Order: sequence, then C-alpha cells, then structure tokens
Amino acid sequence: MVSTFAPAIEAVPATPAIVIDFATAERNNQRLVDYARQHNINVRPHTKTHKSLRFGQMQMAQGCSGLTVAKVGEAEVMAKATHDLLVAYPAIDPARTKRLAKLAGDLTLRVAVDSREGLEALASAARQAGTTIGILVDQDVGMGRTGVPTSEITLELAKFVKQNEPALRLDGLFFYPGQVWAPADQQGQQLAEIDAILGRTLELWRSHGFEAPIVSGGSTPTTYQSHLVTNGTETRSGTHIFNDMNTLRANFCTEQDLALGVICTIVSTAVSGKAVIDAGSKTLTSDRNVRLPESGHGAVLEYPGAKIVRLSEEHGELDLTHSERRPRIGERVTVIPNHVCPVVNLHDRLWLQEKNGELATLPIEARGLIF
Repeated sequence: MVSTFAPAIEAVPATPAIVIDFATAERNNQRLVDYARQHNINVRPHTKTHKSLRFGQMQMAQGCSGLTVAKVGEAEVMAKATHDLLVAYPAIDPARTKRLAKLAGDLTLRVAVDSREGLEALASAARQAGTTIGILVDQDVGMGRTGVPTSEITLELAKFVKQNEPALRLDGLFFYPGQVWAPADQQGQQLAEIDAILGRTLELWRSHGFEAPIVSGGSTPTTYQSHLVTNGTETRSGTHIFNDMNTLRANFCTEQDLALGVICTIVSTAVSGKAVIDAGSKTLTSDRNVRLPESGHGAVLEYPGAKIVRLSEEHGELDLTHSERRPRIGERVTVIPNHVCPVVNLHDRLWLQEKNGELATLPIEARGLIF
C-alpha cells in the first residue's frame, strides 16, 4: 500500500502517534454529503470516530444536518459544533438524563430510546429542567443489540412519548443495520428486508395518527446503499471519515481513502523472525478484523508481508516470516488499525497533516468521555 503519511513519519516528535491526513478526511466526508444530496438523505455523522471538535465543525460546514454522539460527555463537546444533536445510546441514570435535559435548553437534542423506563427517566429530567427532549424510538432491524423487536412495541412507546409532552417530543424512528457486512453490491436483499420492517412500523404509526419525520439509520458498510432503505431520512455513519482495515478489507473504501495512520517505532528485533513496535493494546486496541480475523491487529504499510500477531499493553509483535525485508531498530513504520474508533479514544491528541504537508497537533476533546 502507498503511504499517505510519508511526510509525517519522521516529522512527529515521538511515537506512537496518530496522524490524520486532513485532505483525505475532508474528501471522505464530502463524498458522503454529495451522495446524500443526490438521494435527498440527510447526513448526521457519528462523532465517536473522531471525537474532535474540529472535525465536527468541518462536517457541519460541509453540509451535514447535525451530529450523532454516544455519550453525554461527547454531546457536551459537540454542542460547540452544532445546534442539532442525536444521542444514539440509552440514557437511563439521573446523572446522564439531568445533563441531557440541561443541554436540551440550548439546542435541539434527540435521544434514541427502546424502553418505557428510558422514556420515564428522560421525561422526569426534562420536566425538572423545563426543557423538551426529542425522542427517536429504537427498533431492532436485525442487529440484536438494542431496539424493540416489533412495530407494535414501537407504537406503545410512541404513545407514551405523546402522553409526556411537552417534556418529550416524538420525532421518529431509529434503527441500526450493523449486521450488514456483505459487499456493497450484495446488500440489496438485506436492506430491502430492513426497509420492509420500517415500512410496516410507519404504516402502523400512521393508522394511529402518528408521524415519523425522522427515520434515522445507517452504518459505514451500508452508507452508500442508504437510498435502498427508502423509508430512511438520514444516515449516521462514522468510520467513513477516516476508514481503517475493516472498511478496506471489506472493500468499502480504497487505499486512497485511508486518512488515519499510527506512526510507530521498531524497538526490538532480538527474537528471530520477529520485530516489536512501541504500540500495543493501549495504542491499537485488540480488535480483530471483521472480514479477516486472522490477518493480525492492523497492517504495516512499509512491510506488507509483516503481520501484527500479538499485542500486550505496550508491545506490538510483528511476525516477519512472509516479509521480504527486515526492519531495523529505530525505524519508524505506519500502522493502519483494524478499528479506528477505539484507537482514537486511547489518545489525548493527534497530529494533523495539513494540505501543505505541515503538521499541527490537535486535541481530542471528547476522548475518554464514556459517561
């Protein structure tokens, strides 16, 4: 693979270090915005990938309709980038719901909810704060993680939202097609089935006098097939902005779309047939590749035959059995991680490779905000 990060590999002062090529990230997000405009779909990217105010602001400037977050801390950061936020994660305990209710006084805030208990908690907090929280009822469309299983249960939750106006406001439906990892040209059947599920729910709602102006879904693997879910109104992909080995090996992006690399240093070659980089599980995470789980913990651009076979906390072990060359002690290499989102969350800052090739340090403001 050709490295986009060559200018930075010797320029970063210390390793391991995340480097992001700004032009590539900007192009990746603009491509999605352009696609969505062609299909009359809104883009509400998930900021869990970059956790950065600058990238959130960039996405809004490019024409995104709002931003998605997972946790309340992320929402408090991204409120500086947009006045329209979706919390795509259950907020149950008072410590979270009170902060969300407060935030709802300053911007349009929506939360995805799949339980009556969740609605009660949000309604109570909103009443105490004198604000209104928008609700997207979360329906499971096959992922089996969150979301109620039937259209009838979504209707019951919608009725409960209406009973709790003005503390709550019914804004629509939420779904996540995270189970769809088929090649892009083979997703049609699965997405048609998801569309049919949503269609039945919307028809049931309409028969009881309820509308769903927002039907929010999407994932990076399905992003550019979002138009096949005809009942959807917006997409929430996150990884598309940087991409990683998951999206590359599944053919959802090209090598030219890789915007993030981790610059590492070879610190040991003492063991025959191996080399060690200064990046272990505290830098790269232990995520395996979704499509090729035996491919190792990411890819080393400069040594495509090398395989990152084991991670301990600070050590990344490279098997050089199939590598034509051997790295030297002190040499710097670039690793493309399997799953970029948790990697970003492990770092306090990153290095931005600007369009002119210069490097600038950038704080990751929402890093570690898992509460």
